[in-house]
Amino acid sequence: MTKQTSPILIKAPTIVNEGRVYISDVLIVNGVIERIAPGIAHPTAIEINAEGLHLLPGLIDDQVHFREPGLTHKADIWHESRAAVAGGTTSFMEMPNTVPNTLTQQLLQDKYDMAARQSLANYSFYMGAANDNLDEVLRTDPRKVCGIKVFMGSSTGNMLVDDEHTLEGLFANSPMLIATHCEDEATIRQNLARYKALHGDDLTIDMHPLIRSAEACYISSSRAVTLARKHGTRLHVLHISTAQETDLFDKDIPLPAKRITAEACIHHLWFSDADYAEKGNFIKWNPAVKTAQDRAGILQAVLDGRIDVIATDHAPHTLAEKSQPYSQAPSGGPLVQYALQALLDMYHAGKLTLEQLVQKTAHNTATCFQIDRRGFIREGYWADLVLVNLHEPHTVNKENILSKCGWSPFEGHTFQSTITHTLVSGNLVYDRGALQENSNGQRLLFNR
Repeated sequence: MTKQTSPILIKAPTIVNEGRVYISDVLIVNGVIERIAPGIAHPTAIEINAEGLHLLPGLIDDQVHFREPGLTHKADIWHESRAAVAGGTTSFMEMPNTVPNTLTQQLLQDKYDMAARQSLANYSFYMGAANDNLDEVLRTDPRKVCGIKVFMGSSTGNMLVDDEHTLEGLFANSPMLIATHCEDEATIRQNLARYKALHGDDLTIDMHPLIRSAEACYISSSRAVTLARKHGTRLHVLHISTAQETDLFDKDIPLPAKRITAEACIHHLWFSDADYAEKGNFIKWNPAVKTAQDRAGILQAVLDGRIDVIATDHAPHTLAEKSQPYSQAPSGGPLVQYALQALLDMYHAGKLTLEQLVQKTAHNTATCFQIDRRGFIREGYWADLVLVNLHEPHTVNKENILSKCGWSPFEGHTFQSTITHTLVSGNLVYDRGALQENSNGQRLLFNR
């Protein structure tokens, strides 16, 4: 249960919200933003002096892998939710490719029960689709679950959905948003066979974006979009990794009216294939990090509205697992703790504004998923908030990494900004490096 603490009064922060940047006080009572105005006084409130700090809506990460149950040697809800709030992410939506895969309503409920006990952040979990669980998927409650996850290119457990009848049934009948991982499995297998014929078992990380190619991504993404248009499905295409894919999406439809939306992830906005030489398997993801031209195209689509949200695809593996040869090393890495700081570095570099950052990490995610009373700094909304010092550097090292895996692709990097405070559902859970573990996050609810 969430334990509500004393009222909190945030004094004189520079608020970034709904396209505006302005200074005002924010009063939080019973977890909810009660008043936004200058010069607020409250006799019993805990005051946070936020002069010189920027107040943003907490990030809502629509794609994480917290690995529980079954893969908790890599990560778990307890550790990763703490990394999230330390990074200014106040809500997460977690994926179903755990062990066992989340393919039944009971397994889905089990994960909610775990989060209720362990998560410092607010939470939701996707229902997983497979070739043989359509009836179970269609029982999912749209008001209490973020979405249905469909791997349209995957070799994870029983979660590759490649049966035409099942795909048609999902897209025609889903009562809620379908989120897709789009890479064409047949194309990837053909590419892999070709590279193995040339190089035997001596495959290297620089081949990763050629094996899991731009073509594989585009074939699968375009297929998902075609299916969604055919059936009027509410489709959300995850982790766009190529410039070509961005042209599948519309920038002229207002977001609340869109039936097809898209997501970009931090690693595809930050790294390029030139970084494989230094980072190796530590930036091995699916879909792969590709060219600098792809990175630039993705950013442009974020800015012009073809891509609607920014997330992480936080997916930890152990240091030992990632240190294996390329062919054996799993794809994925931890990102949730440093996503906001990476985006703030992009702000400092002039690549996006603070208003755009907030739009893509909080406002639009809440709108896409129709989240109840979150994602905005508004009176009557839950106080999911983050304070940042834009001009206080922060260097990533093993001592300040909170993810259970204990490493980060950003190790050694000095970010220009620091997260000072995070509030989750009105509770101060992070205060200048200290986690305040007197409360748990809440289950996200949806206005559907």
